[in-house]
This record gives sequence, structure tokens and C-alpha cells, in this order.
Amino acid sequence: MSKPLKDDYFDFNWQGTDNNDTFHEGTINAKSLLLARVALKEKGYQISAISLKIKPLFQINIQTINSTEIALFFRQLATLLNAGIPLVQALTVIGHGHENQRMKNLILAINEDIQNGQTLAESLRKFPHYFDHLICNLIEAGENAGILESLLTKIASYKEKTELLKKKVKKALIYPSTVLCIAFIVTTILLVFVVPIFKELYTSFGAELPLFTQTVLSMSQWLINDWWIILIMIFIGSFSLYYAKKHYKPFEYFLDSLLLKLPLIGLLVNKSIIARLTRTLSTLSAAGIPIIDALQSVAGVCGNHVYSEAILSMREDVATGQRLQDAMLKTHLFPYFVQQMIAIGEESGVLDNMLSKIADFYETEVDNLMDNLGSLIEPFIMVILGLLIGGLVIAMYLPIFQMGAVIG
Repeated sequence: MSKPLKDDYFDFNWQGTDNNDTFHEGTINAKSLLLARVALKEKGYQISAISLKIKPLFQINIQTINSTEIALFFRQLATLLNAGIPLVQALTVIGHGHENQRMKNLILAINEDIQNGQTLAESLRKFPHYFDHLICNLIEAGENAGILESLLTKIASYKEKTELLKKKVKKALIYPSTVLCIAFIVTTILLVFVVPIFKELYTSFGAELPLFTQTVLSMSQWLINDWWIILIMIFIGSFSLYYAKKHYKPFEYFLDSLLLKLPLIGLLVNKSIIARLTRTLSTLSAAGIPIIDALQSVAGVCGNHVYSEAILSMREDVATGQRLQDAMLKTHLFPYFVQQMIAIGEESGVLDNMLSKIADFYETEVDNLMDNLGSLIEPFIMVILGLLIGGLVIAMYLPIFQMGAVIG
């Protein structure tokens, strides 16, 4: 993957006077010392001193460009263009007003490309890390049709809704993940610090322990003596999983397929994918992009290989003259409601509108599911907690119970 910015910008400290011989000093951001001097001269300053601003040796730059900032950028750009402000001036206003230095540099680099005669789509394609193929195609279609302002508004709405959906899904998965992590941490602490105390106690009795208790004691001893082996196994397993997922497509397909079949989580993922797919397809269709090209773009952004292959298969069927509804029926992934809405949209010529309504419906479904996810997933969490912590407690006290039964 290419670097996020083609050129680096630097901060320069400067001192000088204006046309009234009033002293000024400050910091300017530019690609070079020469360009910094030129920019200050254009503002009417006579420079007496200018030098590169030295950053602290151990300063860590934690500023990054996230998807939310990209969505905000499109919203700001759409608002300014709809207000009649030229593209170059709009980018200048947005860039210089940004607090995130990396985002500022990105916008100014795009602005420089525009001033050099490139189109907005051509400039955005230089930064694929931030602007994907789908967004660039939409921008290009808007520029060619002379409707860039309206396309940017649609892109801004699309990015905002998809980012909101992603955040809600991640938020819904935080609770069960956190609880399970805490459960495993507590279990490890019990095995390392608590179980050995019981082992010393039972050793002094000299009696044979139940098999369940012996197994737990052996696990505790193994964890204490060979913890480094466990860490190595976890590292090798994690690396192997990551490598296989990145380089072995059948394994990646298997993981995506497994994710869709998980109880509750699979339902949430399925609904969120359908919401994202229909929202993307609606945006592309409204922009006038042919359905075959739109399906190709959608396949690359759905984020799941099962759905990606299904959409590519749909594209091949549509290319042979089949209706989108019939092609969708063959995949066995989309509910009857989605198929019927698309059939109505195709018959009435308002496919983009119907796709938008489907996206709205499934986004609401995802919201409702996430609101109830905590109560729905609690039984599964309680079972896991019971097996982990409850099992340890039973194993440690089982010999005492047996002794009590023998004495009684």
C-alpha cells in the first residue's frame, strides 16, 4: 500500500514586518523553505528570519485520519460547493481550518493537484488508503455529469450512515467481548494463585482426589511451570491465523462463512451487511452508474467474502440479461423481503429509492437488535462463566464434599 501522503509538509518559524513596518512572528506550514517564503511574501510580509521548527526528539505523533474525518470532509465540501464557493477555495478553507495536521496536509495536497489541472477524482485516487475505488468512481461520475455538488452530498450521507452503522455494531460487540476477557483473566488468576493453596491442603490429607479435581490441579501446575510455552503457542496460533486469513482465500472464506452462522452475532452481521450493501447500491444507482458496474463496486466494499462472491455471481447473471431479483434469488443469502422490494423497484423504475428504503429498514433492524443484544446474549455469557469459574469452585470443594459424605 502506498504512503498516505505523496509529500510531507513542515512547520517553519518566521519573523518579519508588514507594509506598515509592524513586527510579526508565527509559524507557517509548507513543503519547503522556499514555498514558505513565497507564501508569506504573497501575504505582504517582509521576512527577516525563517527556520524549520524543530520538534522534540521523543515526541510521538498520535494524530491519524479516521473514517469519521473523511465523512466530515465530504460534508463540508458539499456544503461549500452548494453555497457557490469554487472547489479550490473550498478546499483551502477546509484544509487551513482543520486541527488534525495529517488531515490538513491531505486536503492541501489534494488542493494543489486541483490547482495543477487535475480533477478531484484523479487526485483522490492517489490516496487509496482514505478514498476507496467506489468513492472515486462516484466523484468521477459527478464531475463528468456536471453534478459534483449533489454527488458530494450523497457521498457525505452515505459515509455518515455507513460509519454510524459500523460504530453501532462495534459497540454492540464490546460488552460480550469484555465480559469474556475478564472471565478468562479471573480464571487464570484462580489457577495461578488460589488453586495451589488447595493443592497444599489436599496433599497433607494423603487421600486420593477426584478425577475432576486432579485435572484442575494439573492444569494449574502446567500453567505455573510452563506459562512461557502457553505464550509461544498463543503467539504462533495468532500469527498462523492472521497469515492464513491474509494469504489463503479458502480459509478466509471459511471464517467469513462461520461468522455468518454464529448465533445472534451472525444475525447481526448479516443484517448489517445487507444494510451496507443496499445503501451502497442505492447511492451508486442514484448517481447514474450502470447496475453492472455498481455491483462490481459493491462486491469490493461489503467486507465479507461470502457476500462478495454472491454479488459477483449476481453481476454475471445480470450481464446476461437476467433481472436483479432473479439473480439475487440464486444466492440464497437475501431474505424474501429484499427480493420483493427490488422486484418492485425494477418494475416501477425506482430501484435506487427501493434500495434506500431497504437500507433504512435494515439499519433500524440492526439498531433494535443491538438494543436487545445485551439481554439476548446474557444466557450464553452466564453459561461460559458457569463453566469456567463455577467449574473451578466445584473442583476445589469436591474433595471436601466427598469427605463430608464419608464422615456422615
